Amino acid sequence: MQMKLLTGADPEVFYRRDGVLTSAYGIIPGDKQNPFRVLNGAVQVDGMAFEFNIDPAATREEWVFNLTSVLAQLRDMVDGDLEIEPIAEFGAEYIDSQPEKAVELGCEPDFNAWSGEENPRPNGRLPFRTGAGHIHSGFCEGRDTSSPGHRSVCETVVKQLDARLGLASLLLDPCTKRREMYGQAGAYRPKSYGVEYRVLSNFWLKSPELMEWAFDTCHAAMQELEDGKVWVDVYPDIQLIINSSDVEAARAIVTAEGWSVPNV
Repeated sequence: MQMKLLTGADPEVFYRRDGVLTSAYGIIPGDKQNPFRVLNGAVQVDGMAFEFNIDPAATREEWVFNLTSVLAQLRDMVDGDLEIEPIAEFGAEYIDSQPEKAVELGCEPDFNAWSGEENPRPNGRLPFRTGAGHIHSGFCEGRDTSSPGHRSVCETVVKQLDARLGLASLLLDPCTKRREMYGQAGAYRPKSYGVEYRVLSNFWLKSPELMEWAFDTCHAAMQELEDGKVWVDVYPDIQLIINSSDVEAARAIVTAEGWSVPNV
């Protein structure tokens, strides 16, 4: 595994106009197929949320700069407020009133690193939407995303990220409802440059300190893997702890290993 890492992200945030939670559909240019390019990244609508991408970052400083730059540009594009929350309770009636394209979920499949299987498609008619904080780890180039060998590497990386990012997220993000739709342990997509880790919500966007923690922890996990420290060998119940939102079990592991977690 090449350890010259590049780290990217494609988080989602919600839209509140005149104090009312509002669908982002049709508000800004850009969609999943054609993101709208801005400085240091791109913006788009993803269903009823805004999504933004950042240019891959080689350093913590570049990561925070790209995130804050694109988020600020997105704020300037809308007549209202951006809401960084893992859940947006729109209600069934409001969701039913949206165009089909706005409520469609799971158009592109993701996978479970623990089972090796494709994850079920979420139910787009549930009365809420989720705000993701996906992190992309770039550790290779030009890989075939359907290759069993690359998938195996991705699954190893994702389990390692579950240990370091996923467990700590239980201490930092009290929302458990999001996992009814997205973000169970091991959720990922293989990429030609590495992997998209899809377990976290957008909670780590709320402050520069949390952004730094996400970057540093991702890099620590990858370095530990390179050094032969495979956390699933030490803690085989990682998947169960995340999916059952067992905060105390997560805290026990984080504390025992002395992993840094911001005070929030």
